[in-house]
Amino acid sequence: MLESCRNAQERWGGVHLLIDRWLQERHQLVQAYADLQQAQAAPKESRQRFCQLLLDYVSAGHFGVYEQLVREAEAFGNHQGIELATRIYPRLQAITEHALSFNDQCERAVNDTLSEELQQVGQLLHERFELEDCLIEVLHTAHRQVAESA
Repeated sequence: MLESCRNAQERWGGVHLLIDRWLQERHQLVQAYADLQQAQAAPKESRQRFCQLLLDYVSAGHFGVYEQLVREAEAFGNHQGIELATRIYPRLQAITEHALSFNDQCERAVNDTLSEELQQVGQLLHERFELEDCLIEVLHTAHRQVAESA
């Protein structure tokens, strides 16, 4: 998961400052996830750090990056990108809701329960990253082609 995070940042990091910052937040989230997953008994501070990064990341996606990508797609008349965003967004929303639920449970969780939930969150984050990368790739490629042909 960490390697795919690095690849995405290398590929799209310079496209837009907002996306660049968001991909950096993704990297921090993945690192905090790996640290938490490796800990035998996750310290409260590690859980809190992961949960804060998780909330920051999903919030930035929903209230910044996704909106910006759709606006760019509209500005470039990218109907394929808008259609893709429309298809992907419900799944991203469902993953966000699971992340919010995990955050609510994280404070009260016993380490055994946290381990199972953490693994599920990791799988959902991996899926989310793939969906987000797909969205970024389609929009970036379409916009770059339009800009180059202008």
